[in-house]
Amino acid sequence: MGHKFAELAFTDAVKNIQSEQGSRNAYARMEVGADYNDSLGPNEAQFIAARDSFYMATVSDTGWPYVQHRGGPVGFVRVLDGKTLGFADFRGNRQYVSMGNLSQNDRVSLFFMDYSNKTRLKLLGRIHTIDPSDQDTLQKLSLDDRHRARTERGLRISVEAFDWNCPQYITPRFTRAEADLELSSVQAKILELEAKLRAKNAQN
Repeated sequence: MGHKFAELAFTDAVKNIQSEQGSRNAYARMEVGADYNDSLGPNEAQFIAARDSFYMATVSDTGWPYVQHRGGPVGFVRVLDGKTLGFADFRGNRQYVSMGNLSQNDRVSLFFMDYSNKTRLKLLGRIHTIDPSDQDTLQKLSLDDRHRARTERGLRISVEAFDWNCPQYITPRFTRAEADLELSSVQAKILELEAKLRAKNAQN
């Protein structure tokens, strides 16, 4: 009951460490009341739609964790409803480590990052390959012709829980588009000052 992410992530071993470190009482309050943070709302949907990549963790049948970066055009991960994400899986180096792990254990952990605003969204879920006959869902995940990567499959994630993480220790980083947007006003000001300087020199 209570915060669904805490329910899944705070195992007995985790709670023991929290008790040893003095944070258990604060986190225990998250575990009471009705379930929440188990269905994506407008804020989560908007945040995910603005991302062009995420990190996905799986676990092998030998117990080793594996983290993979998945990227694409902005909005390639689609929020199909409050409990479901979907995305087109593009061909990469063809090692298929994540897909092999998922064939044995469908649990995934996702990190969606907004470095420029020091924001991250953590998500736990279960992932499955979309049946090729489900053309309605696959169509919702399709990309426009400008993205040339080959799509190997469609993947659907059933959301179990999510949590917004604190911004502490996230180093701000900017994409070229974000940097260009920030610099555009500076460049405009420089051009304005240069024009004024030329006009002043012409009068002398």
